[in-house]
Amino acid sequence: CQATGLGGTAGRSAERVESMEPVRERVIRVTFNADVHSSIQWNFKPQQSEIFVVPGETALAFYKAKNPTDKPIIGISTYNVIPFEAGQYFNKIQCFCFEEQRLNPQEEVDMPVFFYIDPEFAEDPKMAKVDLITLSYTFFEAKEGLKLPLPGYQ
Repeated sequence: CQATGLGGTAGRSAERVESMEPVRERVIRVTFNADVHSSIQWNFKPQQSEIFVVPGETALAFYKAKNPTDKPIIGISTYNVIPFEAGQYFNKIQCFCFEEQRLNPQEEVDMPVFFYIDPEFAEDPKMAKVDLITLSYTFFEAKEGLKLPLPGYQ
């Protein structure tokens, strides 16, 4: 969840939340996607298909992960924001990305994503026609030496 703003990556900035002014006339639909790499045997899905947010207001979404196997599995996720250009305005305050998540056999957990879209989104001419943003996560099995792909283009 590091703030680079490149290639669909989302920033992380809780400090900004306190001083933001919501842009109420600009409603954005945020949809959620969940994938698992073939290396992991988890069930993983968003708990909501979409929510509507305005720039400058915080929002909370949840994903659900389940380990349907009879052995513990440690997973780690990457994420992406589409369209890529909107990534610089998508700020995650709290998320589960890039942190190892251990699920015991048959364990199911809720994973929160607390985020906001920067109010500057509404002032960017390149975002004028953007009214849909997709947040997508992919889980991989965490293995020693595993290097996760970073969000965006490399």
